[in-house]
Amino acid sequence: MQVMTPRGPALVEIDEVPDPRLLLVLTHGSAGTVDAPDLLAVREAALRAGIGVARVTQAFRLAGARAPGSPVKQDEAWEIVLGELRARVPGPPLVQGGRSNGARVACRTAKAVGAAAVVALAFPLHPPGKPERSRADELRGAGVDVLVVNGDRDPFGVPEAGDAARLVVLPGEGHDLKRDPARVGEVVVEWVARYA
Repeated sequence: MQVMTPRGPALVEIDEVPDPRLLLVLTHGSAGTVDAPDLLAVREAALRAGIGVARVTQAFRLAGARAPGSPVKQDEAWEIVLGELRARVPGPPLVQGGRSNGARVACRTAKAVGAAAVVALAFPLHPPGKPERSRADELRGAGVDVLVVNGDRDPFGVPEAGDAARLVVLPGEGHDLKRDPARVGEVVVEWVARYA
């Protein structure tokens, strides 16, 4: 379904399951798509576990932009999309998340959209080579439990264990989390099942 936002349309692809225990909403990073290997692996694992999944292509990506622009405007558009999605799928608890920039959006908007928890894949703790520009406050400020799954070779850094409810660092993985996406899916579904 398409949802109109002040930044243009966003696209929501919903994979429904009978009597979903939970709705998991996922989105992409700045330059990626909802077909990233880790997002697809999480989707598959969630559907097998009876969790409905919605993957959101944000308006800036549909418009062809590689960067999301202002966080305030990005968050405003995200909240509109989530409002429409909840109107369509009102029943089950909501967990939202994404990879990289999408993880940041999920953390910043969790309380506003009524999310029970956040899944942060490849959370970009800081720009590469600039650890002094930490974004750990976004994790700590989510207001809900946050699962962080990062690779130990991520040039964007790895958050500290105290920055999230759970931190899983996968050996040999970079920012793309594509060496063993099935493992990412397992970790996420095992953790989010507690919010069902």
